[in-house]
Amino acid sequence: MPDDEQVMIQVQGGRVAMLAILFERHHVRLYNFFLRLSGDRSLSEDLVQEVFLRILKYRASFRGDSKFTTWMYQIGRNAHIDQLRARRPEMPIDEVWEQKPCPGPRPEQKAESEQEADLLARALEKLPLRKREVLLLSRFQGLKYEEIAGLLSCSVQSVKVLVHRSLKDLRRHYLDLQGEA
Repeated sequence: MPDDEQVMIQVQGGRVAMLAILFERHHVRLYNFFLRLSGDRSLSEDLVQEVFLRILKYRASFRGDSKFTTWMYQIGRNAHIDQLRARRPEMPIDEVWEQKPCPGPRPEQKAESEQEADLLARALEKLPLRKREVLLLSRFQGLKYEEIAGLLSCSVQSVKVLVHRSLKDLRRHYLDLQGEA
């Protein structure tokens, strides 16, 4: 099976039907990224569609010197920023992240787990967009610091510092919310 970069080169070459392969491989991860970033399911679905439309529209700009996923997340970040500019002022996040059911937890464990997930989601919401974004890219999307540095146009060391500070702030917000509960 061809890797993402090979598939994208075929899309560039005019085989736009190959974009379906990339969509199948990445739409769920991209949706989860947007959902955790915005907290809005409908918006996340719209942003995923927008990203793949932009991939098709700007396919000639893919150079292949970085991973396809890095390029895709850059397009995603741009689409999200465009959406934020269009929707000002910011809307509060009312929805909680989707939690996959675990096989067989006891009800009290499930309630505790849901409460922790809710606290974590609320703590993440309190972070500024850049810190939230870097945590989501590094911890939930599995991008390497080098890839994130390329997305953010900064050094790898800057990404490491930003991730460290973001985790520290997330922990502080989580503990503050835990104390309120």
